[in-house]
Amino acid sequence: MAEAETSGPSLVAAVLACSGHLEKESLSGRISRLSCRVEKLKGEVCRMINQRYVEFLPSMQSAKDLETQVEELSGNMDKLKSRIENEVQQDLNVAIAEFSELKKQLERDTLILSVLKQLQEFDTHLKQFHALLPQKRYVPAACHLNKARRSLKVMESRRGFELKILKALGTELTVQTENLVYLLGQEWQQMAVWKHPQAKDIDSLESALQTELRLCRAMPGKDVAAVPTVASVLRAFAVLGQLRAKFEQYGKLLLTNILKPLISHPSLRPLLEEQPDAVALRFESVGQDLGHPSPVEVFAKIRLVLEVLHKHQLDVPLDQSMEDEEEENSGPVLAEVLGNVIWKEMSDCLIRDCLVHSIPNSSSKLGQYSEVIKATEDFEKALKGMRFLQQDSTNLLTYARNVNCHFANKKCQDVILAARNLMTSEMHDTVKVTPDASVALPKLPDPGAGDQLQVLRVSEALSNLVLMNLGQEARLSPHTFSFPACHISESVQRLVALAYQTLQEALASTDQCCMQLFYAVRNIFLLFYDVVPMYHKENLQKLPQLAAVHHNNCMYIAHHLLTLGHQFRGRLSNGTVTFVDLVPGFRRLGTECFVAQMQVQKGELLERLSSARNFSSVDDEDNHAAANRAVRQVLHQLKRLGTVWQDVLPVNVYCRAMGTLLNTALGEMVARITALEDISAENADRLHALCQAMVEEGPQVFVPLPGEKENRRFQEEVPVYVPKWLMFKELMLVLQASLQDIVDRWADGKGPLAAEFSPSTVKNLIRALFQNTERRAAALAKIK
Repeated sequence: MAEAETSGPSLVAAVLACSGHLEKESLSGRISRLSCRVEKLKGEVCRMINQRYVEFLPSMQSAKDLETQVEELSGNMDKLKSRIENEVQQDLNVAIAEFSELKKQLERDTLILSVLKQLQEFDTHLKQFHALLPQKRYVPAACHLNKARRSLKVMESRRGFELKILKALGTELTVQTENLVYLLGQEWQQMAVWKHPQAKDIDSLESALQTELRLCRAMPGKDVAAVPTVASVLRAFAVLGQLRAKFEQYGKLLLTNILKPLISHPSLRPLLEEQPDAVALRFESVGQDLGHPSPVEVFAKIRLVLEVLHKHQLDVPLDQSMEDEEEENSGPVLAEVLGNVIWKEMSDCLIRDCLVHSIPNSSSKLGQYSEVIKATEDFEKALKGMRFLQQDSTNLLTYARNVNCHFANKKCQDVILAARNLMTSEMHDTVKVTPDASVALPKLPDPGAGDQLQVLRVSEALSNLVLMNLGQEARLSPHTFSFPACHISESVQRLVALAYQTLQEALASTDQCCMQLFYAVRNIFLLFYDVVPMYHKENLQKLPQLAAVHHNNCMYIAHHLLTLGHQFRGRLSNGTVTFVDLVPGFRRLGTECFVAQMQVQKGELLERLSSARNFSSVDDEDNHAAANRAVRQVLHQLKRLGTVWQDVLPVNVYCRAMGTLLNTALGEMVARITALEDISAENADRLHALCQAMVEEGPQVFVPLPGEKENRRFQEEVPVYVPKWLMFKELMLVLQASLQDIVDRWADGKGPLAAEFSPSTVKNLIRALFQNTERRAAALAKIK
């Protein structure tokens, strides 16, 4: 009954609350009542638990009552929680939305306030700028422009808030900046006044003498206090970010009109003229403008010019205070800015036009180069003191100290250039070399002389021992391994001498330079191998004399390459120091050229003999004239070649070459005559006469030496150099012989005729010369 009474009101209240007939209670009142009931119920539960577990009293009924009350209270709390979630949460969302809107409004107001503040600052800085500009206080005016630019950038960076006025403000700021740059430019033009000729050849000495740079201290006719200083103008350029661009123009003028002429013209000297309001820098010419300038003199002249610029334009201490308290405490290092602009090009010009030419040409002069190194060090130190050069910059000094490497490079370049000039010079200027001739070697230095002399003494001792053990008849000629007498190009003789001199220079150099010079000598010969055949290609093909000279040149170089590395082995101890690997290539180069010329001459001989109409029917006057003309042309060509190659080729090469060509002509004549099918008696006589001319005049083409008596030995040894000489003479005998004479010279295949001709060839000759008779048949039967 108690439960019914307790639950009844709750159910009625819930129904009435759902139907809207029960007045809503305030949330705070209900929460307070629930809290009281919870505290009351908590006390009862504690009392029950105490009675049950402490006092051990039977209280089952009380417990059930309490459980019912707890369940009821729990249901009421759930309902209250549901109500809070449905009603209070809606009110909370509305409050949050209102707070967000207020926050956005606050942010927008803050942004507007910030923009208005920046607008105020922008206007203030522009007003300050306009106030300072008439006073020619350019540095603070430039600072206010920069601050106005920063304010404008801040306003432009505000997203979601754009003002149309910002575009107009930006335009105004640009106009005022350009106006200030223009005014600064006008001031700078009056402070650094250039006077130079408008000539095309600005690098000439005459143009440099007309150049003048006037550095003004104060404008004439103006109040000195109102005139801006050079430093203030340049630092205003720096504040605006225009200093490097201005110095790039100024530096280009300095390099073109002052610095480069001082480096290029040795006779040019800077001349200073002190004036009350300015300093004038011009040039004067002292002495002759020849050769290359000395680095010591060039450094002194450039240092003088830079000192003038530093004193009158760029000497601004770093701790100099600005006039306006709002400005920065220190300005840029003006000399350093100008140095960064001009140093790279000026140092390259100093190296290219001055230091390169001061590198010694001989290793003996390297010790004197210390003066240049000291001058370079002092020059860089002076530039660093004036702040034109950074402390870690050592371009010039590094180059000067690396003189050994530069000497080797320069020496190699000079050697290759000289060698190429020799290779491209005329080949027909020849000199005669003999077995007694040798390339004059420079005197070897003392450090390497000991080893070389020891080797020479050992070689001499071995040679003497061999000569003592050999008999007189077994001794070789002292010129057995010498180069034979012949003519070579004078340029090639100088080229080989250049190689010897370069290797001698290598002996006195450092190890690195020594190896560079050694490979430079190798490159000389490799260059010869590639350049000469191509450069003189046309002449080598057309002119037999040049082909012979080129052959001798290649053999002469190959002869020296055999022992070139061995002669310098004392100091060039590296295992790769040899030239022997180049010898086969040079021998092949000379041989191929001369063989190609021989082929050309053979072709011309055969072409002339082809006009002889195969030596057939020479009893006809026209045919005989053609054959006789062909023989005469062949003999003329051979004699002309013999004269052209006389005393040019070595004797053995000359005799073999002429023998080969004469052998070609004789072989062609033998082939054409033996191919005839019918030779009458008159034809045989005329053919014999033509052959007789070849036999009589052929040996006369062997004239390897200028002396007539000296050539007789070679003319008597014609069969040695002409393999078909005996065959040709046997053919002449056959043309005039009887059948019995032919059979006798055949001698059953053992005679001289059988040694030169085959049986079929001899039979063809018999059939052509003799009529078909029994005697001819018997003779043919014996030829087998």
